[in-house]
Amino acid sequence: MNNLIKIGQYRCGTGEPLLLIAGPCALQAEYNGIITDELARLNDRLPINVVFKGSFDKANRSSGDTGRGCGLETGLKMLADIKSQTGLPITTDIHESHQAEAVGKVCDLIQIPAFLARQTDLLAAAAKTGKPVNVKKGQFMAPQDMRNVVQKLEGFGCQNVLLCERGTFFGYGRLVNDMQSLIMMREFGVPVCFDATHSVQEPGGLGNSTGGNRRMVEPLARAATATGIDALFLETHPEPEKSPSDAANMLPLDQLEQVLTKILRIREALLG
Repeated sequence: MNNLIKIGQYRCGTGEPLLLIAGPCALQAEYNGIITDELARLNDRLPINVVFKGSFDKANRSSGDTGRGCGLETGLKMLADIKSQTGLPITTDIHESHQAEAVGKVCDLIQIPAFLARQTDLLAAAAKTGKPVNVKKGQFMAPQDMRNVVQKLEGFGCQNVLLCERGTFFGYGRLVNDMQSLIMMREFGVPVCFDATHSVQEPGGLGNSTGGNRRMVEPLARAATATGIDALFLETHPEPEKSPSDAANMLPLDQLEQVLTKILRIREALLG
């Protein structure tokens, strides 16, 4: 199956190094440099291709009282600086169609949030930028439903599509992972990504914010790697408790290399 796509200077898909999409949940000026320095180091040290991810807007917060982020203009300036300083490709998510053009001028990969995976106008705007598009599978969607997403993007002229599994609603405030979805979505002829940190979310679990269980990040990442993935998504932070978003499910930055080393051993055994 030829499922190769191009993201910046990298290729992602069968036979290519593991693509790691990583960074904080929300961009934070005081932490961006610490995180990017470590990601750049790991990119040089390990057989991986790192794409830096950070959000300028958290538009789907549980409560209206929680912060939204630094905003589009400031966020894109931060992302452009990170790309210039590290040479890493960068990605961020868009929530509204009008954001796509500005994001496409700066980012190497455009991310569509899971809640918005079916929004046709948003997919059309992302495709129009000419950049590859990473679509998170909706927590409410079956993996086979993502074929329609791929077909929409292809119809709008986007040939570089990445699909990302990030858990499925299991009652209230809980997500579970069906690893079959990784196999099924890969059969659409696109590479697949596993989002290990959002998969351990507990939506609304803290009342006015989302909870999570970060100790399950590594086991799920290992399971997904053994099933077969082309990319891995991990949100990481040197002090997760100080992250304004997703603090409970983010991987501490000082644990990232250890987790990746285990993942790469599993991947090597599969490809061996």
